[in-house]
Amino acid sequence: MSMSIHDEILEQPKVIRSLLADQRGSVERIASQLRGRGIDYVFLAARGTSDNAGRYANYLLGAHNRLALALATPSLFSCYRRPPNLKHALLIGVSQSGQSPDIVSVLQEGRRQGCPTVAITNEPGSPLAKASEFVLDIQAGSEKAVAATKTYTAELMAIAMFSTALNGGQAHWAELTRVPAWMSTALKQEKAIERASHRYRYMEQTVVLGRGYNYSTAFEWALKLQEMAYVKAEPYSPADFQHGPIAMLDRGFPVLAAAPKGKVLASMLEMLRDVRGKLAAELVVISNDRRVLSLAQLPLSIPAEIPEWLTPLVGIIPAQLFAYHLTLAKGYNAEQPRSIRKVTETK
Repeated sequence: MSMSIHDEILEQPKVIRSLLADQRGSVERIASQLRGRGIDYVFLAARGTSDNAGRYANYLLGAHNRLALALATPSLFSCYRRPPNLKHALLIGVSQSGQSPDIVSVLQEGRRQGCPTVAITNEPGSPLAKASEFVLDIQAGSEKAVAATKTYTAELMAIAMFSTALNGGQAHWAELTRVPAWMSTALKQEKAIERASHRYRYMEQTVVLGRGYNYSTAFEWALKLQEMAYVKAEPYSPADFQHGPIAMLDRGFPVLAAAPKGKVLASMLEMLRDVRGKLAAELVVISNDRRVLSLAQLPLSIPAEIPEWLTPLVGIIPAQLFAYHLTLAKGYNAEQPRSIRKVTETK
């Protein structure tokens, strides 16, 4: 019997545990060979869900590795044929399938310019992998569902492992080993999420807020709602949201947020108090902070002890479950969203 998206969501702790066990040596070898290559910044190419993993890399490599990261504009390579000067860049291509010609073209140009290149992919025999000097296999196994779940968290873990290997810090490796157990804890909320999803079955639009490391979570949660439940979901950082879009809120407007403990919690808490108190919005919140959870009509908790840099790997799980059960509550097919395919070969 083929796996469903529900099976793939539940499989994530196992996938992440295997990735850690099997690929740490490979990641450390790649990091070792990159040292002394004159890398000043990272240039990352991705699309869709993988682009959201790139948003996580933007914060993680900046905060932990002091590396500036630029998200590539692949059209400059594939359509305009006017690639930028990539001197002193490390190029990273992130793609579940490794099939998109425009992402491959970025890595090919990087190699032509003499830059080190790394492919993070679930297909080590793909065109992206063949175009790259180094390959980091996320080994998530076959993902049949169109909407990516386990490949997304595996990409996040691969990025977290890569960052840790570049730094060589044992404390971070120890924290990474706890992620599968934290994921399993988050999955235990499924029955409550399934029951609550019926409250939102008439939801047609929403905003999803996240900041810092969880800016990526806001984008990925919004994407899952768009592609599975056909909800008009717009992701924002609280800072951007205040510059205009907040005007769309009125009483009962659903606001979703990823707001765990960490450096950006104070600003998130202030924003959520305002939208709940002054604007009477409806809140669905992923957090491990009691004050934040107490504001929400639907609080989705994650373990309190997760360090902020790893919260996107765990926090996305209740978001996936929410999107999945909302899709079913609306009467849609979670396995085969309309108008999209599993592999999108953008040019």
